[in-house]
Amino acid sequence: MTSDTHIIDPRLTNLDGFRVEIDSERERADVILARPPMNVIAMPQRDEIRKVFEALDEDPRVRVIVLRAEGEHFSSGGYIKGFLDASPEHVSKLAWNIAAPARCSKPVIAANRGYTFGVGFEISLACDFRIVSETCRYALPEQKLGQIPGSGGSARLQKIVGITRTKDIVMRSKRIPGRQALDWGIATECVPDADLEKATDALVEELRAFSPIAQRTAKKLLNDTEDASLSIAIELEGHCYSRLRQADDFREGVEAFHAKRAPRFTGS
Repeated sequence: MTSDTHIIDPRLTNLDGFRVEIDSERERADVILARPPMNVIAMPQRDEIRKVFEALDEDPRVRVIVLRAEGEHFSSGGYIKGFLDASPEHVSKLAWNIAAPARCSKPVIAANRGYTFGVGFEISLACDFRIVSETCRYALPEQKLGQIPGSGGSARLQKIVGITRTKDIVMRSKRIPGRQALDWGIATECVPDADLEKATDALVEELRAFSPIAQRTAKKLLNDTEDASLSIAIELEGHCYSRLRQADDFREGVEAFHAKRAPRFTGS
């Protein structure tokens, strides 16, 4: 349930193993895994997570979304037996559901501590920012089950760290500590465990200070050009830049700069 007196979107209620909290004053939504101690992610939960991100993307109260968990572990991964019970059609949608944070037009922050394994790691990789505590351990342990990652984990990881390190993580089911994840470019920031919430709050406030339309444009441009050639990426960047030149927020930003005051962005 949410912490607001707004009309409740049915996609945000009666959730399986997690909940949503919305703080409209801070323009923030938290998607909280809540099946401690390991926050195992069940099969139906993945489809609900997708719907929640779609609902929050449409919610005008929300500027930034945080994905976090109760307890000392983010998630030990998926409910293993569920893979045997799920239909091939359902399994084929896993990657689409877990990619919901990447498709969301708003900034999404993953706050990871403790075990962040399997689908827990995969959905974190689909977020824009990953703040980890020193207790965080990333892993894709599917090889131990005679399987491979199935929700985009190996593909996203290879884009970040390259094929050699991805093989080391995937083919050996290797665990990556938080500090190493930062050194390898997987994590955005690594902090002491007691400071994880504080660091997450600070990033939320930092992102809120920027223009919503500029943030949405930057996220989509970077996602869309990840696999593009340099010339195409530069061309698309130019088109996005030109479009933002017509935005009210750009005019406000320029005027605020010259007036030596903080800008008041409206997202238009």
